Amino acid sequence: MQNSTHEVRQMRNAETVLGIIHERGKRGLPLEDVYRQLFNPDLFLLAYGKIHRNKGAMTPGATDETVDGMSKAKIDAIIHDLRYERYRWMPVRRVYIEKKNSLKKRPLGIPRWSDKLLQDSDTADIRGVLRTTV
Repeated sequence: MQNSTHEVRQMRNAETVLGIIHERGKRGLPLEDVYRQLFNPDLFLLAYGKIHRNKGAMTPGATDETVDGMSKAKIDAIIHDLRYERYRWMPVRRVYIEKKNSLKKRPLGIPRWSDKLLQDSDTADIRGVLRTTV
């Protein structure tokens, strides 16, 4: 049996990753391994920090899951499902809310908390590029 050495690479923190994406976008360079960035727990923690303060964070979506049920173990489970392509999006819960200055109502889709967290983690990558190209 041969002794082989494998280089183990440390996952970069979310701010570093988003900074690199921003710089590559500014220079017009292509992005590589964007999907793999979703395996970074720091990206989810950054998204959690941003969206947990929202008024609607405690509003359940298609399931009873809300911000108060979020944990590091839950984030790890989401990443595990993404890594092995087993993550499944849930349909949103549709409610109708009143329009401002009108008696009419408009539809509003409320995703489950895990989907919302993943959406925000994913769009953080995209916002890093859009800031430089728009």
